[in-house]
Amino acid sequence: MRLESKGGMLTSGRPEMELHQTSAPPSAGLGGPMLEGLSNRRPQQGQPPSPDSSGATRQSCWAPVDQDFGSFLTERRCHSPLPEFFSSRSKDPCFTESTPLLRNSSQEKGCGSFRGNNPEALLSRSRRMPADRLEAVTPEASWESSSAEWEGPSGEAASDRRELPVGAPGRLRLSRLRRCVRWLKVTGLFAFVVVCSVSFSLYPDQGKVWQLLAVSSLESYSVNLSGRADSTLLQVDLAGPLLVGGPSRPGRDEHVVVEVTQAEAPGSRRRRPQQEQVTHNWTVFLNPRRSDRLVVSRTFEVPSRETVSISIRASRQQTQLVPLLMAHQYLRASVEAQVTVAAVILAAVYVLIIFEIVHRALAAMLGSLAALAALAVIGDRPSLSHVVEWIDFETLALLFGMMILVAVFSETGFFDYCAVKAYRLSRGRVWAMIITLCLIAAILSAFLDNVTTSLLFTPVTIRLCEVLNLDPRQVLIAEVIFTNIGGAATAIGDPPNVIIVSNQELRKMGLDFAGFTAHMFVGICFVLLFSVPLLRLLFWNRKLYNREPSELVELKHEIQVWRLTAQRISPASREETAVRGLLLGKVLELQRLLARRLHTFHRQISQEDKNWETNIQELERKHRISDRILLTKCLTVLGFVIFMFFLNSFVPGIHLDLGWIAILGAIWLLILADIHDFEIILHRVEWATLLFFAALFVLMEALAHLHLIEYVGEQTAWLIKMVPEDRRLAAAIVLVVWVSAIASSLIDNIPFTTTMIPVLLSLSRDPDVSLPAPPLLYALALGACLGGNGTLIGASANVVCAGVAEQHGYGFSFMQFFRLGFPMMVLTCTISMCYLLTVHVVMGWS
Repeated sequence: MRLESKGGMLTSGRPEMELHQTSAPPSAGLGGPMLEGLSNRRPQQGQPPSPDSSGATRQSCWAPVDQDFGSFLTERRCHSPLPEFFSSRSKDPCFTESTPLLRNSSQEKGCGSFRGNNPEALLSRSRRMPADRLEAVTPEASWESSSAEWEGPSGEAASDRRELPVGAPGRLRLSRLRRCVRWLKVTGLFAFVVVCSVSFSLYPDQGKVWQLLAVSSLESYSVNLSGRADSTLLQVDLAGPLLVGGPSRPGRDEHVVVEVTQAEAPGSRRRRPQQEQVTHNWTVFLNPRRSDRLVVSRTFEVPSRETVSISIRASRQQTQLVPLLMAHQYLRASVEAQVTVAAVILAAVYVLIIFEIVHRALAAMLGSLAALAALAVIGDRPSLSHVVEWIDFETLALLFGMMILVAVFSETGFFDYCAVKAYRLSRGRVWAMIITLCLIAAILSAFLDNVTTSLLFTPVTIRLCEVLNLDPRQVLIAEVIFTNIGGAATAIGDPPNVIIVSNQELRKMGLDFAGFTAHMFVGICFVLLFSVPLLRLLFWNRKLYNREPSELVELKHEIQVWRLTAQRISPASREETAVRGLLLGKVLELQRLLARRLHTFHRQISQEDKNWETNIQELERKHRISDRILLTKCLTVLGFVIFMFFLNSFVPGIHLDLGWIAILGAIWLLILADIHDFEIILHRVEWATLLFFAALFVLMEALAHLHLIEYVGEQTAWLIKMVPEDRRLAAAIVLVVWVSAIASSLIDNIPFTTTMIPVLLSLSRDPDVSLPAPPLLYALALGACLGGNGTLIGASANVVCAGVAEQHGYGFSFMQFFRLGFPMMVLTCTISMCYLLTVHVVMGWS
């Protein structure tokens, strides 16, 4: 933050602050010891993040500071311009942030809205307050007890240090219980991390030693492996021109057979009169395109310590050799045990996220550490380079690039302008506006990536809700739900659809881009037709308007803004330490003032604005485009980026992924916009969201190595085979839709879709099952895409929207999303299931 002394004013680059100097009694000020204590105290975890700085273009405050603080700065830093300012005294005990969209008619209500130009009224009120309400408090008590006054009894430090009011023994017991629970949480998590770290470090990285071999119909390959006492499974990996599933053409079933044989131990108590051999056969089909390479693996049970024999032979119509790579590895746990451990880890991660014990990024990191430790214990510890390969850097690059674009875009005032225009189009009718936003988001996400749609729509929605005094959380949740629904309409809207359409085997079966999009588009239209009434029904008893007067909502928002502003100031110098302490002190004063206002104001529910025409004219005069030249540059670069997104899906000659396009667009815009204060742009990047995605990718790949996803697919196939043949297709569609939806709401839908495609292909090629592949794949696509609405971490767009909203000060929890998302998931999956049953079972189209 850049501070300058100008005519008794303290100014800064961003956010701008005006500290008006007046006189105040010493009892209302902040002493030097108090400020020094505040400057050395870091904020606690769990505080809400700051809104986007573009939403706060002008902020003003009256800083009550006494002479002790001026003498403190004069003694410590005599040549600084700050003592000249801080040596004066201020009249008012409050300061505010005036964002362009938070100014409304409440500005004319005097001090009640904290916006008026009458500081004498505030001074007279502060002088009428009892002296004990303005006494100086220790830093720890001030930080926690002030938030407890308006959020609940959470400040245990204040309860211990201040004079206990009536009912204080109960609050004291509650604070002690909170401290005990917090101590247990920290101790338990730390012990868990230590155990996982030790377990991970005790077992070295085994690594895979690949052996080159060549087999044909006349020549085979055999190798004998010595058994191990602590191993129960043998994992065999093959690499070469292989296929996952059945043969590409029924007439040509060229394949490789892997035979694993082990004799019973001679001294075994279970030994029978004739020594038996345990034999496992594994058939892998060959790819006619010899240039393609694929790695497949299979685990085999090893019941004894005897020597294991591996034999590989090829079955081909020709006698040419087939080059292959083989690697083997012993594992210490059975498949059932690995699946159980993986399920426990996944459930533990969800417990941490649902109950908000830790931040969701830290919860994903803890789950990744536990899964890696489990892999190390069973003997399949991956190397660091291998773990890094699990991270989908294309998704992270897409998120980072689009966050940079949106951060620069917000400097133009375009989001405020769009919010006002949307208010005009809705003609003051809130529900018409919400439905319009949801439908536009659904249509746009059908052609763009739903993550990009969330990044573009979330700031506009927040600004619009601030204008109408709505709760942005409810509107954002509804919007991101429709974003996920719309992404399922086309082959490029959601990653599961992209995976299905880009599969070469499915393309050979006739599943092309146009046919897939047409089929999915019709189904999603039916889903949207029923989703809009359900959304209105879910919001029937919910109040979209804020339940408190707008001035109280704004004051709470300002407290979060200034708290995070102080948190972001690094105490590298005395001046920065002093400013940080001043901001923390003002947060305390605002919290005390808010507590008094909550006792005097009666909660009221805002009604729809009947004078919307008058207000919209005033808003249009205030909220115009602030920088048209920068807006032109931003629209040019963003339009080019979106155009390249389309070309990447249709033109194969463009060798740029979505991540590269977003990164290049961000670099272009940074050059054109001539951004000098680059740190401000980086502050608006959601680093916690990026870290969460990276940890989630590692967690899902580790769970896949623990055979959790493969186990779900195998059990689904087993259930389908149990159904009679005349009802097998209907049962298969129902099972695939709901298993995909539930699994995608709990785990990432990308690895699940990748795992389920070979399972469904093998079912369709099994002569005993005889199921057509297209209906199963459409069921997989609809279930995997629509199932992301079930939980907060079920889809990437959900996490991105929650992260951006949290940065603006409107974060929503796991359960808030679950209350709306899960019913929508149930309805949309039901409608899509009925659509598939009607088309493929009743009408017989396959």
